[in-house]
Amino acid sequence: MLARQARVVSARQAAGFGFTRHAVAAQLGAMRWQRVAPRVYATYSGPLAEPSQEWAALLYAGPGALLSHATSAAVWGLRPREDGPVDVVIPNGRKARTQVPLVRIHRSRLDADPVCAERDPPRTSVEATVFDLAGSLGDQLTLLARAMQLRLTTEPRLLAELDRRRTQRWRPLLREALGGVAEGAESVLELRYLRDVERAHGLPPGERQRSADSTFQDVYYPGFRLVVELDGRLGHADPGSAWRDMARDNRSALRSETTLRYGWADVTGRRCAVARQIASLLRDRGWTGPTDPSECEFCNGL
Repeated sequence: MLARQARVVSARQAAGFGFTRHAVAAQLGAMRWQRVAPRVYATYSGPLAEPSQEWAALLYAGPGALLSHATSAAVWGLRPREDGPVDVVIPNGRKARTQVPLVRIHRSRLDADPVCAERDPPRTSVEATVFDLAGSLGDQLTLLARAMQLRLTTEPRLLAELDRRRTQRWRPLLREALGGVAEGAESVLELRYLRDVERAHGLPPGERQRSADSTFQDVYYPGFRLVVELDGRLGHADPGSAWRDMARDNRSALRSETTLRYGWADVTGRRCAVARQIASLLRDRGWTGPTDPSECEFCNGL
């Protein structure tokens, strides 16, 4: 049991193995054990490892508790671990214990995934974790993309979880974005390009995140030797990033590919001009699409 629980034990569990209160006190007095939370102990001295912190939070929160939110995201590998309390969720009908510095307790009305509840350590599902972390739309889309890139989930499973959450923030946008994420879009800017430039203007579907010379191209139009790179940064704070972009563009040129590069202001504020520019180049290379790709609601007002 200690091996499974990262060497952390509750007072109730210790009692089940014959440890009386006096025996526990003796272990604490000899500094072989340490108290982590009320009636929860680590059976070793020294700094508390992250897995031990997680199990201590679960044992303190009680039956039915699961790692959740930022902690669950870290356990799944969706984002780096954060300093601060361990996030756990308990069923909505359960009485919560007093908050302690180690633990941040949340409540949920939704049933937990029984498979994930049996994992070590018990945690919310990937799908629930992604939608629980509703800090900003951009962060949530990034998490959706990462979860699918890591093959931890699928579009149908994410949609099913979203359907369960009737009050989920940005629900219509997230539902629409999931299709783009499934196609390979990896950022908010790529999703906006897919929706507002490519689809809205009837451009041919591009290939997302195409592998080329150990790098990845944001959008590649097969048959037309056209690459579209989307840069959501306000500037190149990292000097190396400008060099990498230039080297990637040069390699594309050596393959007789043209690279068009657009930023956030282009895709969100000049989407129709961007679409017309791309359409013009595609037509020069044999595309037989619309003569004037101006069927979207934005172009109609021009």
